[in-house]
Amino acid sequence: MGRSFADKLARRQLYSHVPEAEDGAALPDYLAAHFSRFDRAGWGRAIEEGLVTVNGLPALPDMNVKRHDRVGYYPPETPEPDAELHYRTVYEDGDFLVLDKPGNLCMHPTGPFFRHTLWHLAGSRYGEIRFVHRLDRETSGLVIAARTRRAAAAMDNGNTPVHKEYLALVTGDFRGRVHAAGYLVHDRASAVRKKKRFVFADSREADAARLNPTAETAVTDLIEESHVPPDLTLVRAILGTGRQHQVRATLFSLGFPLAGDKLYGPDERLFLKIKTQDLSADEFAKLRFDRQALHAAVLEFRHPFTGELLRFESPFPRAEFRF
Repeated sequence: MGRSFADKLARRQLYSHVPEAEDGAALPDYLAAHFSRFDRAGWGRAIEEGLVTVNGLPALPDMNVKRHDRVGYYPPETPEPDAELHYRTVYEDGDFLVLDKPGNLCMHPTGPFFRHTLWHLAGSRYGEIRFVHRLDRETSGLVIAARTRRAAAAMDNGNTPVHKEYLALVTGDFRGRVHAAGYLVHDRASAVRKKKRFVFADSREADAARLNPTAETAVTDLIEESHVPPDLTLVRAILGTGRQHQVRATLFSLGFPLAGDKLYGPDERLFLKIKTQDLSADEFAKLRFDRQALHAAVLEFRHPFTGELLRFESPFPRAEFRF
């Protein structure tokens, strides 16, 4: 039995699906193996307190889980970090929303964030929503949310492409236009596992990338917009593909790191220090801004049910970046 959307908004639930290899495991053993919050005895107490569910129903201490069971846990509520909680609704109909997200707001519940997310804020106002695509917490701008399962399926079937353009404030004197067609690969020189780098399709490294099963094709057109003294350039990035970190990694690999970017900025050691809360004021000043200067400026798609061509634009938040 699934949870109602009102219950999803009211209480955060962490969950796991039981794999075939753990079919028949005792529930406390399964929980201790998959959630580090408690040991086996602690999970037994959590079950008795009604904090654990199996397939949406209250769990029993002597249960054994079965393959494909959904095991859920209601963690206690804790204070959430500050976030920018004001978003703008750009478009609304019975099928879709187009929302303009601020720069310091997660889209989905993650880590310590639950109520301080665009999903919770917009869901509390409009009812159940499903985001068609996503933005990083520090990236501002336009995002599409489907209001029905039918609308989400229509956007997910590949027949409704979405044209996306970003504006990026980069360090350096970017000039003209660059058609960056190639691959995103793991940055082996980085201490951060999720960091990527871009290689051109006609470069020496491209042959190795083509044989790499984890490499992703990436196409981005980068266009000079304006120069911001003394050493920044506003660049328009038109996406031909939609990969995680595509714009950030491509600009970094071309020698124009995104201003304010902790991972793809001047020194990735700052990213590692932020995670351990060990960043000095002088080190933070190297980032120049509180967040990465990336903004989803344009969305364009054809409404899958009406056929209307919809285009939305959001200006770069110049005042936030002091120009």
